[in-house]
Formats: sequence, structure tokens, C-alpha cells
Amino acid sequence: MSHDQNFKNLILDYPQAALALFAAAEAADLDPDARILPVRQEQLQERLGKRFRELDVPLLVEWPDGRRAAILFVLEEESDPRRFSIHRLAHYCLDLAELLGTERVVPVVIFLRAAAGTAERLRLGGDRRVYLDFHYLRCALAELRYADYRDSTNLVARLTLPSMDYPPERKLEVYAQAVRGLTALEPDPEKRLKYLDFIDIYADLSDAERLQYQQTYPEEAQTMSRFAERFREEGMQQGMQQGEARVLVRQLRLKFGALPEDVEQRIAVADEATLLVWSERVLTASALGEVVH
Repeated sequence: MSHDQNFKNLILDYPQAALALFAAAEAADLDPDARILPVRQEQLQERLGKRFRELDVPLLVEWPDGRRAAILFVLEEESDPRRFSIHRLAHYCLDLAELLGTERVVPVVIFLRAAAGTAERLRLGGDRRVYLDFHYLRCALAELRYADYRDSTNLVARLTLPSMDYPPERKLEVYAQAVRGLTALEPDPEKRLKYLDFIDIYADLSDAERLQYQQTYPEEAQTMSRFAERFREEGMQQGMQQGEARVLVRQLRLKFGALPEDVEQRIAVADEATLLVWSERVLTASALGEVVH
């Protein structure tokens, strides 16, 4: 899964929190009863053709009582600021405005890395006047101070802590705070597992850092291990063999770090009885070979 797709899923799963973080200047005026709907992807594909960028996320905010006109937020995520084109974004927003028949459009660009020097305004005109003046809301995660969001009750902010600005020596603390936010703010077990993977991708801990995390934050590590075990039991009751294998891989990575490819392959093809035996061994094993052998 690409980083773009991970962020698209994040925005679609938590649209209110995403807008509150990435488009704070406009989202501050949104009422709790406003309805946030993703614009239908098939509609965009059919009407915009090649201009439609699947990894952008247009969100339509509506008020059920009609007291305010709907507003369209167009969120674009850029892993590499050098790939960003303000001309492309302006073109896309104009296409969407025409397609949906609205002038209420808020473009938002989420940069994963520092984006100094990136064009923030597009002005087209002649000698006498400007005929098009386009700019967008800019959120560069690498320029947000971790300290300002470490205890946030916004789940999207907590999940993106590893992408924010912090001293290198606080990397494990940042990871722990992201995990704490996930366990405190997300009650759904499947989403917990899904976004623990999200945190892992962007924290990108080495094997040595993961081991140090286990030693420095044993309570957080054990909490996630116990959660994975509970999710495993629920999955077994529902016959979710694929989910069981995924949870086992998660447990093993938490305890032993990156897994050899052959071990992951054996887990993927194992039957439920074997997965159950291996999952029980995780709790007492001191080496990977004691679990899968």
C-alpha cells in the first residue's frame, strides 16, 4: 500500500478529525451535526476522466437543515513536495466546482515532509488586473511541533505524530504517544489493528529501536500485545482465519521485530489449529524459533 493510499484511508475513516487538523482555518466553523460525505469515486472517474486523481480525497460537507450551503473540501496528500503542482490542483478544483455546481471549494494540501519553497499562490492576469487568484490551505506535517499535539484528543493528530517535528532522541516517546492515542481514542478493534500498522509505517522503527521500545515502554507494548491476543480470540470465534494470521504476525513483530519472509509465508498458509498453537506460544517464547518451528 502506498503512503498516499494510507492517508486516503485515514481521511475517509476519520473525516471530521482530518478536517480539524489539516484544514483548521475552515473546519473551526463546522457544526457537529454537519454531514461529511466523500464524493463518489465512480462519478469523478466517469465525468473527469484522466483529470481525476484517485488518491485525492474530495469531501462534501452538508448541513441537513439547509441553514448553510454545502462546502467541498479537496484534500491532496504529497509524500514528495517536489511532485506538487499548484496548476494541477487549481485545474482539479475548477473541474470539481463545475461538476458539482458550487463555488464553495476549499483546497487543502498535506505535505508529509517540509515543503519550503513550494508554490502557495497562483495568479494569472495581464498588465491591468489579475483574473485568477488561487491559493490553498497548507499543512506540512514535518513543520508541526510534536509537543503541540502529543496529548491531543484528535485521533488523526495522534496517529500522525511520527510525521511531525521532534528531536531524534524523542522518537520512541513519539511512537508511544501515538499508540496511547490510538488505544484511548479508537474503540474498534479492527481499526486499532489497522492504524497500529499506520503508526508503524510512518515511525519506521529499526529492529534496535523496536527492542528499546519494548524495554522503555513495557506497559504500552504489553497493552498492544494483550489487545492483539483478545482480537485473535474474537477472530477465532468468528472463523476469521485471515485476521488470525494477521494478528499473529503483528504479535511476533512487536516482540521480535521484522520477520523472515519464509516465516510470514508459513503463517499465511497455516490452518486455524496451527495458528492457535503458535499464538499461545508467543506469550512465553523468548525467541522466534520457539513459536514457529
